[in-house]
Amino acid sequence: MRSGAPYKRSRRRRLGENVYGMLLLAKTLLMVLVATVLLVAGVWASWGNAYPALAGEERGTVRVTGCGDDACTGRFSADTGSAPVKVTLGQAVSGSPGETLDAALRPGERHAVRADAGGILYSWAPLGGALLLASIVVVGGLRMRRLGVGLGLLGAALLAGAWALLTF
Repeated sequence: MRSGAPYKRSRRRRLGENVYGMLLLAKTLLMVLVATVLLVAGVWASWGNAYPALAGEERGTVRVTGCGDDACTGRFSADTGSAPVKVTLGQAVSGSPGETLDAALRPGERHAVRADAGGILYSWAPLGGALLLASIVVVGGLRMRRLGVGLGLLGAALLAGAWALLTF
């Protein structure tokens, strides 16, 4: 080979390089799609309880009267002064019988969600789990360590904050 003359690769080698590049691009796009689906699913799962807790139309207080295996019941007294209504409240966020909590009713249902800081963070718990899962995909599949660690820390902080505010 002469010096200065361009080296021409074979057609077979060029085709192999193109296919390898396309496979890398397909893998990257698939990992981005998986991470995006995880995050959208987390927001979707959280929104049903988060919306009433953040901007619920019917707000008030719930006095917990009794608890079963997975739910507690209580009397919801609206801020508007309407008659108290019997509602259910998830046991994980309800506290103990006799306790009075800030709450909001889910639209069209007899299910109340907590409307204080602990209840709002707890309603976003599915998003926290999705952030943790997406962080694994981002670090492992996309090799973006800083972004993945950031997503994981954000998800862990959201879950820990909800637990701390509901426990203490």
